[in-house]
Amino acid sequence: MTFRQARYDEPLVWELADGPRAQVEPPAPIPGIPERFRRTRATDWPELSEPEVVRHYTRLSQMNFGIDTMAYPLGSCTMKYNPKVSEQLARRDGAAALHPYQPEETVQGALEILWRLETALGKITGLPEVSLQPAAGAHGEYAALLMIRAHFQDKGELARRTEVLLPDTAHGTNPASAAMAGFTTREIASVDGCVDLAALKGAVSDRTAAFMLTNPNTAGLFESEIGEIAETVHGAGGMLYYDGANLNAILGVTNPGRMGFDVAHLNLHKTFATPHGGGGPGAGVLAASETLGPFLPVPRIVKRGRSYRLDYDRPKSIGKIKTGYGNFGLDLRAYAFLITHGEEGLRHISRRAVLNANYLGQKLGKFLPRPFRTLVKHEFLLSGAPLKAKGVRTLDLAKRLLDEGYHAPTIYFPSLVDEALMIEFPETESRRELDGFAAAFERAVTDTPEHLHEAPTATSVRRVDEVLAARQLHLSRKDLGPAQPS
Repeated sequence: MTFRQARYDEPLVWELADGPRAQVEPPAPIPGIPERFRRTRATDWPELSEPEVVRHYTRLSQMNFGIDTMAYPLGSCTMKYNPKVSEQLARRDGAAALHPYQPEETVQGALEILWRLETALGKITGLPEVSLQPAAGAHGEYAALLMIRAHFQDKGELARRTEVLLPDTAHGTNPASAAMAGFTTREIASVDGCVDLAALKGAVSDRTAAFMLTNPNTAGLFESEIGEIAETVHGAGGMLYYDGANLNAILGVTNPGRMGFDVAHLNLHKTFATPHGGGGPGAGVLAASETLGPFLPVPRIVKRGRSYRLDYDRPKSIGKIKTGYGNFGLDLRAYAFLITHGEEGLRHISRRAVLNANYLGQKLGKFLPRPFRTLVKHEFLLSGAPLKAKGVRTLDLAKRLLDEGYHAPTIYFPSLVDEALMIEFPETESRRELDGFAAAFERAVTDTPEHLHEAPTATSVRRVDEVLAARQLHLSRKDLGPAQPS
């Protein structure tokens, strides 16, 4: 299949209207809304027909990458296909029209679904106390560290427990969350992609509040010494935090609770096939042991007989971390995905994800070196270091893969691998898709330096100056003046 992304000189929707703008009068006052919040004058809207609106947004969608048209081999935080049955459920009026502040008696069905999802996630993680309150993964990560902080404050040890340990394979949000929660951080080295146990034992002390770990880790490797890691951290009185970004590799095989973790955050998108958050509708999960459970944010969903309510009476809680409770549309999608698969289906997800990673890793390892052991879990690493001899970088290879119709893999992470590429094809991708990517990868890695430097050429937007874009950030199209042809 030859890939050629659509490219339109598409103006803003406001610029499409060639006549007077529609004047939408403010609605009749709604009882209970204070006067200062009521609109007093008409609103301008572009006057467009339905075909014009539909074609405008369809053209914009065709100028983008989407999971319905191509794969996302984005290691560590890949996006997998979102089942349409889950989308249909979330769009039903009974779900989509809910308001987060409706009286509890009017949303008993929604509360029951959330309660059932929490119960199932407690079983999956091996951690009995679960909250759906976080807005996304990093938000849950930060909340987990606030819980650890509150735990040590409750024990009278907070003045001493000031340090959070992290492996050098940690996600970038880990040290940021620790710092925001008031801790200092200390990096633990890796040996062959896994935690250096000797270095960890030398680092833990009575200052240790927590060790933050992903298992399997960002190199796609299972930390086989996790039992001794847990004993080491707990022996020093610290807490073991689980970054659940890679939970999709171990469903039904093992879980954070069995490994000795005290608290975990989960991303619903990669494991349970909800839409990826990014700048949009994120959803996170917090799961905690009995020790840290009392510190989970409020409210908590409790069942009383056949009814459900939101409980704010949690004296040790870190408090409220977000308006409303959870993100019902995404939580409902995750619940539908979970009950559709069942226990055996979830185990199959992990088996298939691991099979995909190892199958593709073996094929691509013929072209670039693999820095660690070749038997992995859900994802694998390659090093583009040999390409530097002919003036090519991993960035060039990633841009070239865009011309093949694939979202680029994660590049330059983790930083301990020179010119790293991190690749993950989740269980929703077929062998045909894996073989197609392997063929595209071979074409890209053997292409001439001149072509690699020019890539991408088949996308709606060519290569941009990413450094300049970061330094001169434009948050509005208005900053750039009139629309220009691509």
